[in-house]
Amino acid sequence: MFNKFLRVTVLSVITVSALGSFASHAAIQQTKGDFEDKFRQLDEVLPTPNVYRNAAGEPGHKYWQQRVDYNIKVTLDEEKRRLDGVETITYHNNSPDTLKYLWLQLDQNVYRPDSMASKTNTFGGIGNRGPATQSASNDKPAQLSLGAIRRQHFIDDHELGYNIKSVKDKSGKSLHYVIVGTNMRVDLPQPLRTGKEFDFVIEFGFNIVEEDAVSARAGYEHFPDDEREGGNDIFLLAQWYPRLHAYTDYEAWTNKEFLGRGEFTLEFGDFEVEMTVPADHIVSSTGTLENASSVLTSTQRKRLKEAEKADRIVFVVTEEEALENEKEGTDKQKTWKFNAKNVRDFSWASSRKFMWDAKGYAQGGSDQPLVMAMSFYPKEGGDLWKKYSTESIVHTLEVYSRFSFDYPYPVAQSVNGPVGGMEYPMITFNGPRTELQKDGSRTYSQSEKRFLIGVVIHEVGHIYFPMTVNSDERQWTWMDEGINSFLDGVAGREWDPTIPWGVEPRDIVDYMKGSVQVPIMTQSDSVLRLGPNAYTKPAAALNILRETILGRELFDFAFKEYAQRWKFKRPTPSDFFRTMEEASGVDLDWFWRGWFYTTDHVDISLDNVYKLRLDTKDPDIDFARERQQELDKPMSLTDERNKAEGIELWVDRFADLKDFYDDNDRFTVTNKERNSYQKFLKDLKPWEREAFERAVKEDKNYYVMDFSNLGGLVMPIILELTFADGTKENQYIPAEIWRRSAKSVSKLIITDKEKELVSVTVDPRWETADVNVNNNHYPRQIIPSRIEAYKSKKSTSKVARDIMQDIKTELKKDEEKNDDQSKAEAVEQ
Repeated sequence: MFNKFLRVTVLSVITVSALGSFASHAAIQQTKGDFEDKFRQLDEVLPTPNVYRNAAGEPGHKYWQQRVDYNIKVTLDEEKRRLDGVETITYHNNSPDTLKYLWLQLDQNVYRPDSMASKTNTFGGIGNRGPATQSASNDKPAQLSLGAIRRQHFIDDHELGYNIKSVKDKSGKSLHYVIVGTNMRVDLPQPLRTGKEFDFVIEFGFNIVEEDAVSARAGYEHFPDDEREGGNDIFLLAQWYPRLHAYTDYEAWTNKEFLGRGEFTLEFGDFEVEMTVPADHIVSSTGTLENASSVLTSTQRKRLKEAEKADRIVFVVTEEEALENEKEGTDKQKTWKFNAKNVRDFSWASSRKFMWDAKGYAQGGSDQPLVMAMSFYPKEGGDLWKKYSTESIVHTLEVYSRFSFDYPYPVAQSVNGPVGGMEYPMITFNGPRTELQKDGSRTYSQSEKRFLIGVVIHEVGHIYFPMTVNSDERQWTWMDEGINSFLDGVAGREWDPTIPWGVEPRDIVDYMKGSVQVPIMTQSDSVLRLGPNAYTKPAAALNILRETILGRELFDFAFKEYAQRWKFKRPTPSDFFRTMEEASGVDLDWFWRGWFYTTDHVDISLDNVYKLRLDTKDPDIDFARERQQELDKPMSLTDERNKAEGIELWVDRFADLKDFYDDNDRFTVTNKERNSYQKFLKDLKPWEREAFERAVKEDKNYYVMDFSNLGGLVMPIILELTFADGTKENQYIPAEIWRRSAKSVSKLIITDKEKELVSVTVDPRWETADVNVNNNHYPRQIIPSRIEAYKSKKSTSKVARDIMQDIKTELKKDEEKNDDQSKAEAVEQ
């Protein structure tokens, strides 16, 4: 069809500022057959919506999930470091399918020498969990760490994995079962139809691993008899009972082998658990303590009640009481009884070393108006734990609830032990501690403080995702780790923005431009580098989505909708993607495709900036402009030196040689051009003349900017324009600018006459994870470098300095400094 905008020919390039040269257009040209649609819809990738999960990302009108209830009695043998128990399991079949067998997880079997994890662990290589080994490479011999040797010794010296003593139905009849690595299939005596339930009993036991030796998610920690008098243990019990695999609408049984990294997805249910432990132990557990009068003193129960309305923590078990427990020891036992409603897992901790503090969090609402935030830790936790653990829990609940839903359980706990950071319903395991000094004091470094606050926020945040929003961690690790890392970054920056939370776009650029990466949508056990892939990259992506692409209002509304839709349900990635689009009203398929399904990175280069000027068509104006442009060109070096040397021009020496063209040049205006100009104006339609004359009068600046997408990942183009008058202006160009050409685009930017552009910067605040900021500037900037000094030492800012202890050091006198210097020089020589 006819395009009236063809009259844009009145825009002609007649001047080019310092922003660009008059060279030919340098943008990348696409070749035939090379087109890639970065904006094609995800329908070809996502599962087809159905009655279980609809196209809006909501649970469908026939959504279902199974339910499993547990009644467990277990005994902790502290001397043997062994757990023995019996569990009664009630399996509710809410699916439309008839089941012939049930699959259970036996995670403790991962430590067996014949497990798939043990048999397939590589020597060295990327992605290994646990003590380090390093393969031979670059002519260097292979290396085996003492930690790896210690791990092997522990496995050799102990019989690990489950001892399944019996599997029976409720009448006591034995059931046939088959153990397959970390899984167990229990064959049903008759098919279990829709709406029916089945009860069975498993008697089991296993030797508890030493966490420091094998690098596990749970286990015991032994304290030697020196400064930590008594040689006591802390027991963290997780993944400790045979538990049902999830049976889902999208995968059926989620019975992938446990290889040590990918975690799990489970069914919700109710738990009644009795733990028999040494009588002087304190137990922290998923659920509500049912028999406080049997295991706590009246004073301790009174303190726990006082903590409900306290402004600051109240010690239920004081440090002094914990120290007395450590000294005495006992052969007696106590049984702690806990009840947990609608949880997908159950975990607990036990030790005589624990002190216990608590503080009530009045969150209001009808579901759970009061939450008890509690921490359990030995004296090694010291003031670090006393000050920050429980307060970090409360802070987490406040922030996460704002983004999702009220915390759904009666307690939230942080327990100190050998596990650096791990989460379960209502309870988390967190590792940082203080350091005992020679003077008897306990100090901690700034990094330990930051670590504790950060790990508590992260692990307690997991009680929301995935312990309540029940995603499949083994299949899609990013759905719990990435989403939770994004939120812990939000909560963390509301605690202290100076702490590096690792979720900013700038935190992922090194990984994204590296060669050792896989798409986020990769099954957990196949991910090469779990940290950046499952934590940092999705967290940074969601941060960009919130702050740069959608904005906080749209993002927060959509995210909260997702959380509330899938509370106590099992979402998949498609449910998250569809909900975020449906609730925000923004098509984000390009974003999910680029960030989650590819290893493309962001690298937008600003290649050229051309300044265009509107021709007035008035020869008296335009020719004068062109003459001035010619005069503004640099003088020839020869002409400049001839003039400096006083060389007289030939035509000046012989004036009679001059003619008409010595006084008139190609920019001289004649009436022929003036008549042509008048005819041009006359031929314009009224609306055309009005538009043209207005444009001439306004005399705006027209800049064409050429961009190349070198990284492949399409993103918005964020510009900072700097003008000659010193002012700056930001412009946001949506990612859709790349929809017809994903490799290169040009954009016209118009500014007012007085706004003369002098420089342009792409992504000035590092919002988009652009991996190469050097090509983000026009004109290009000098790239800063750093000259490394010979024998340079590490920056003190990168060393974990315990300033709390170091500040006690006395300042040396001059003669002492000189002695130390002489000793140091002698050592170097």
